[in-house]
Amino acid sequence: MQNLETNLILIVDDTPTNLEVLSEALTEAGFDVAVATTGEGAIKQVEYDPPELILLDVMMPGIDGFETCSRLKANPKTQHIPIIFMTALADTIDKVKGLSLGAVDYITKPFQQAEALARIQIHLKLQNISRALEKQNALLQEEIEERVTAELALQKLTQELEQRVAERTKELSQALHNLQKAQVKLIETEKLTTLGQLVAGVAHEINNPVNFIHGNLEHASCYIRDLLELINLYQTHFPHPTLEIVNKIKQIDLEFLRLDLPKIVSSMAVGTQRIQEIVQSFRNFSRHDEAEVKTVDIHEGLNSTLMMVDHRLKAKPGYPAIQIIKEYGNLPLVECFAGRMNQVFMNILSNAIDALEELMGNTESFGSTLSPTIRIHTEMIGSDRIAIRIADNGPGITAAVQKRLFDPFFTTKPAGKGTGLGMSISHQIVVEKHNGSLYCISNLGKGAEFVIEIPIHQKNLSASIWCESLDLSQNSIQSQASPFIAQI
Repeated sequence: MQNLETNLILIVDDTPTNLEVLSEALTEAGFDVAVATTGEGAIKQVEYDPPELILLDVMMPGIDGFETCSRLKANPKTQHIPIIFMTALADTIDKVKGLSLGAVDYITKPFQQAEALARIQIHLKLQNISRALEKQNALLQEEIEERVTAELALQKLTQELEQRVAERTKELSQALHNLQKAQVKLIETEKLTTLGQLVAGVAHEINNPVNFIHGNLEHASCYIRDLLELINLYQTHFPHPTLEIVNKIKQIDLEFLRLDLPKIVSSMAVGTQRIQEIVQSFRNFSRHDEAEVKTVDIHEGLNSTLMMVDHRLKAKPGYPAIQIIKEYGNLPLVECFAGRMNQVFMNILSNAIDALEELMGNTESFGSTLSPTIRIHTEMIGSDRIAIRIADNGPGITAAVQKRLFDPFFTTKPAGKGTGLGMSISHQIVVEKHNGSLYCISNLGKGAEFVIEIPIHQKNLSASIWCESLDLSQNSIQSQASPFIAQI
């Protein structure tokens, strides 16, 4: 491309008088002037020293102005130079022919000096604007390439984030699998005293990767927000992208990505926070550091246990959510083995959920208007005892089953789904270890209610009692571990 600072105008005319008049006018206007008397000469001179603009006579010996214009426009090196035809012809057909060949204007002979200068200056300004636009387009192309690079970087960041989340999730799943195996082993070897320590240790190990993911999600969210803001700036300042970019925007559905990506990161943050809450509930539930009788809030234990089974209460395809109704009374702090009482709550709640799921699975007996419900009621009995009532509106329990409900190894569940130890151990914890009572009230088809009664103050109880042979049911321990997998 020619030098942008040139001020040269080429006049091509075979009439000396015309050359002299135009040259003098243009020189006085501050332009540099070059002249040629033939079309062939003009073409050679343009290739050697390209002008800013060419004034080209139509009628010349040799090749005429139309042919000269056609050759100049056919040459990539000279096709950008604006050409103004000079002619005495007033025929519209000739003017249209010249313009169709690439000329930008006509000056009619005899010349009107002011008009000619005005036309020349206008087309020079248009030429300068065109060059500025070309430069701007080049800059725009560079910025578009930078934007594509930024989008690729964003995609790479998203892929890396997804990979890291997948890796951490895999680690958590493996840790949870190991936890389940360890808990089953505890059932087989009757090692209740080590369960609390194991749970606390695994909870601690789970906390480390979860906290790592949760902390980095905040930074990732900021990075994604910055990149999206950068994309918005590009679209604001360069609202007319190339066709390739428009197609890419449609292909990746940029607007949906812009809305959905922050939601994905936000949902992952909510998920990690949920895992942290479950781990804390697990710690509260196990109460491994409370091997002795301590004064506790029974409602806190109930809430922690509900957190453990929360995943089983939610709606599933074909199953409505199980509603929990809390009717908590005004209870004082109660002396008990908190972790053991939580185990009782877990066994009873798990059995209630199993019963409701069985009922909901039977479409013939489960009415469409029936809402599966578990009601938890606490109250004072006299001045020295409390009662915890856990009732469901499930299928109920037959009289024959109620007689054997607390027998060791008795279960109504299919083989492999129950050991028959859950209610037996719960009865032992309440009756033998807390001087309380545990009994069931049920009628077939009208649900079941389990009532736990224990004194507010315990006497002559110590942790040594638990060193004999207390076991956990397989269903209960699996219920403790499964919330982690369900939440992940």
